[in-house]
Amino acid sequence: MTSEAQSQDRSIPTLAQVVAAADSLWPFRLQEDWDASGLVTGRPDQPVRRIHFAVDPVAAVAEEAIALDADLLITHHPLLLRGVTSVAADGFKGKVIHDLIENQCALLACHTNADSARRGVSDALIAAAGVNPDDAAPLVPDATDPNAGLGRVGTLTRSVTLRELAQRLATNIPGTAQGLRIAGDPDRMVTTIAVCGGSGDSLFHTVRSSGADVYVTADLRHHPASEAREQALGPGEKGTPALIDAAHSASEALWLPWGAEDLQRALAAQGLDVEVYVSDLRTDPWDFRVASPDSDSTPNLTSGETS
Repeated sequence: MTSEAQSQDRSIPTLAQVVAAADSLWPFRLQEDWDASGLVTGRPDQPVRRIHFAVDPVAAVAEEAIALDADLLITHHPLLLRGVTSVAADGFKGKVIHDLIENQCALLACHTNADSARRGVSDALIAAAGVNPDDAAPLVPDATDPNAGLGRVGTLTRSVTLRELAQRLATNIPGTAQGLRIAGDPDRMVTTIAVCGGSGDSLFHTVRSSGADVYVTADLRHHPASEAREQALGPGEKGTPALIDAAHSASEALWLPWGAEDLQRALAAQGLDVEVYVSDLRTDPWDFRVASPDSDSTPNLTSGETS
């Protein structure tokens, strides 16, 4: 091997080096107790030349990574969040694992650790709302690092109406069949924004305590959302927080370009070169929406591609 080839080989990171870089950016210790972030498949010493980022480790994403000849697929959601007793390829999760292994593509999940880390999912979401993430604070600070933690709350430099904020988010968040659902007076001025990427109705009490005018999250269920609005509109209250509910995967997809850029930069600082790609596949499970005839949504049939 020539000295030039040896130099080129040394510039290619191993999977272990990439995982270590990911841990430096989105520390795995930040993940919730119930989570399953971390390396799912792959040999620590295998070279990683090309990395593909996506929200969901579904079959279409695995096929996309393989078609790109990726050595590593990094997804936000874990493939094996719940316990399994078999990864045989006659099941959809087993098939994904077999397809990735047989094509020498490792799989790494960065889930709630990437939610809580700085420049993570919630920072990307609050930036989409127009708040400088450097000036936002965690809703639930981490015990050992108060700058990290679940959710974010921050202040806009200029107040806007709830409708204007929703329109801004609809422009910045990837389109889904759901679009955005909003609860609150559309003409009410809002200044303080709280966000939590992914399912966030468990943080309602914390959001109220933060004094936020509006809460941006996803997966809001009927009863928690209804009770939150009834409390906001109850005696002695001022109608806040209003609610903006996005599709789960869309609220988290904003982080992918940030994650890809930050990981590439962290590896480059060590003299390690990788190519990074970000999936633009829509992996939200819903395909289209039919609006009620008496709603203000038009047209009645809204495609998941354009909503």
